Amino acid sequence: MPTSTVEDYLKCILLEEQKDPEQLVSMGQVATALEVAPGTVTSMVKALAKSNLVTYAPYTGVKLTDAGRELALHVLRRHRLAELFLVKVIGLDWSEVHDEAELLEHAVSDRIIERMEEMLGFPDVDPHGDPIPSAGGEVAEPELMNLLLCPLEKSFQVARVIDQNPEFLQLIEREGLKPGSRLEVLSRSEPADAIVVRRGDGKELSLGFRAASKILVGEE
Repeated sequence: MPTSTVEDYLKCILLEEQKDPEQLVSMGQVATALEVAPGTVTSMVKALAKSNLVTYAPYTGVKLTDAGRELALHVLRRHRLAELFLVKVIGLDWSEVHDEAELLEHAVSDRIIERMEEMLGFPDVDPHGDPIPSAGGEVAEPELMNLLLCPLEKSFQVARVIDQNPEFLQLIEREGLKPGSRLEVLSRSEPADAIVVRRGDGKELSLGFRAASKILVGEE
């Protein structure tokens, strides 16, 4: 059985791969995401390569093998179902479930995960709008745009928030921009580093470009 550390590395590499599928994941990306030293990452990646879970190109990067991807998707599924369960059933705030789910993803059995999924009504996404892999490893990735790229003055629905930082999630909630909310972008100003959006209730608010890039929307 893989250790929790192995699972953490594989899930991290998977998430980094999803950002740019055409590129290998660098040791620096993994080190930053896991908050460990680059040398530690290199040692672990070499061990993962010996187990045929990744392919490793020295001084270039790493990529999951089919076996590594299968295991990484399994862990990611457990994590995102655990997050949703903690919000919907336990009643935790969506801004505080990430760390708890990091523990649960390694601890609960597949039987419990299946029961969680059933109780939640076989959901497609977690509380942040991130897609939940199926038991077979399929991931539905709908076409989404961030607020810097979507057309102006057109109604969209917030579908996903890609920053899990608790303070950012609390900001999104205060501004009424959680997944499921409706909005339209009224204007963008690069010199001011700001966009103006109008929520479904008619309230207008301003966001910086960095925050706007982390909010993904789709057609209603």
